[in-house]
Amino acid sequence: MRAAVLQLNAQGMSSTKLYNNIRIAHKKGVKVLLLGEYVLNPFFKELQMMSLRMIKEQAVHQIKMLKELSTTYKMTIIAPLIIVKKKNLYKTIAKFSPSYTSYYQQQILINYTHWNEEKFFSNAITTLKTPMIFKIDDFKFAVISGFELHFDAIFQTLKQKKVDTILVPSVATFESYERWKALISSRAFTNNCYILRANRIGEYKDKEFSWKFYGDSVLASPNGDILTHLGNKEELMIVDMSHTEVIQSRRLWGFHDAVNKRIKQ
Repeated sequence: MRAAVLQLNAQGMSSTKLYNNIRIAHKKGVKVLLLGEYVLNPFFKELQMMSLRMIKEQAVHQIKMLKELSTTYKMTIIAPLIIVKKKNLYKTIAKFSPSYTSYYQQQILINYTHWNEEKFFSNAITTLKTPMIFKIDDFKFAVISGFELHFDAIFQTLKQKKVDTILVPSVATFESYERWKALISSRAFTNNCYILRANRIGEYKDKEFSWKFYGDSVLASPNGDILTHLGNKEELMIVDMSHTEVIQSRRLWGFHDAVNKRIKQ
């Protein structure tokens, strides 16, 4: 399975870089393309100062554009978006395929004092459900947000789904790259699946902090190895993943079988 991460700064209403890079990815046989968080929308702190009308207008434009790109280039595009419904804002991850569009509402949102998405967005706080899962050519993907990668409870919802790759759009900052690589590597290993993470680049400054988004988009193997990663520039990272490698890793380590034996008793 050939996939790609498009590592970008916030694009707003612009579409030139998306068109150019998706065209390149298409020529190289990419079937799934992943974008980072707050690439199609301004960063969370900037959204707080925008009108609902402007945010909705931006979302409508981006959805139309991504549907067109997915259909034209026969590619599935995973893109975090802010959706407006009845004057409420929802943090979502959209899946644009050539045949249909679906949405996953982020289930666990950041709720820190300096970064409180949970308070700002209207995403429901409820019992955790299985995240978005889809197949392309019998290769199974799951989609979760970067923040959700931290929670064992999210992985409990995925444990029987036997996904090959977890796609993780993120917006990591504050020089946390080593911690993120350790987390991604550990999750990939203990779940014996690939993790493909797209992190945005750029910077936002407020009175208290300088939020530097450092990129470092990464692919981890089912054995927990970091196979490749990007720097802190605009880049297109194309990767190949193997269902056979996932199966071999699960047979080698036996984590799933050890648990399943106890569930069946």
